[in-house]
Amino acid sequence: MNITVLLCTHNRCESLAKALDSLAGSTLPDSVAWEVLVVDNNSSDRTREVTQNFCDRYPDHFRYLFEPRPGKSNALNAGIKNAMGDILAFTDDDVAVEPTWLQNLTAVLQDSAWAGSAGRTLPEQSFSPPSWIPRKGLHALAPLAVFDRGTEPFQLAETPYGNNMAYRKSIVEKYGGFRVDLGPCANRLDAQKSEDSEFGTRLLESGERLRYEPSAVLYHSVPQNRVQKSYFLGWWFDKARSDIRGFGMEPGIHWFISGIPIYLFRRLSVWTARWLFAFEPSVRFDAKIKVWGIAGMILECHRLSRQPKPRGECDVQT
Repeated sequence: MNITVLLCTHNRCESLAKALDSLAGSTLPDSVAWEVLVVDNNSSDRTREVTQNFCDRYPDHFRYLFEPRPGKSNALNAGIKNAMGDILAFTDDDVAVEPTWLQNLTAVLQDSAWAGSAGRTLPEQSFSPPSWIPRKGLHALAPLAVFDRGTEPFQLAETPYGNNMAYRKSIVEKYGGFRVDLGPCANRLDAQKSEDSEFGTRLLESGERLRYEPSAVLYHSVPQNRVQKSYFLGWWFDKARSDIRGFGMEPGIHWFISGIPIYLFRRLSVWTARWLFAFEPSVRFDAKIKVWGIAGMILECHRLSRQPKPRGECDVQT
């Protein structure tokens, strides 16, 4: 089995060095050929120099690719095209992986019954969540890129997070890669997300099987600027906009005002009341998150009604 780890990066050379250092310690059977392909998405810092250092030290396991077109999805699709592996693992430039992460994440994909897999992403071990972060719900720590579904493997009914997932390359090519109108982009003012979840949704809706593998553990950094209420609110606002762009509105909607479904105004009023009158801090902030998310949906629905745009290309060709 041949594996390519795709790691896209933009102007984060210091955290990138730590991520690559942890990946260099990966332990896999001698029969498995593996590489880390770092896709530099037009960085202006020392990203190339940092990556080249690892390429020189570990020539069998590290490669560098420059992708000048801004946008993570462009970088991902370029990496897919240039990957040597028949299994593609995806991670980020601000993580630390356990030595067994790559082996445990990809081993199940030797069975063609599985299209993809997702590992367990935990916050860095020094992190202690503040009391205002909601404690309930699978996605409470989604703004910190945490994906923890317990310690037992199972078949997923939800999409993996992009920092800890793997797919067979034939599956990625079959379904057309990542939409370039979604995903982070340094040169785009309206921040977008959801390129990973939109791709996973395509697979699930087509009947493909994805597996949660909790032994594939990595740790995501939690910088202090993300442990702020303003960051959480902005993240959910942008995520809501991205989900409307990526998945559209709920089916069966008939009543609109300025392109905005009326039900969104009802939801907005309900969650605003809960936000204003809740007493417990995490419950109050959870309601505020809902208000910001609904506001993001309203803004994106209105934007799409005024400036309709075609769906972005998903093709992996560059």
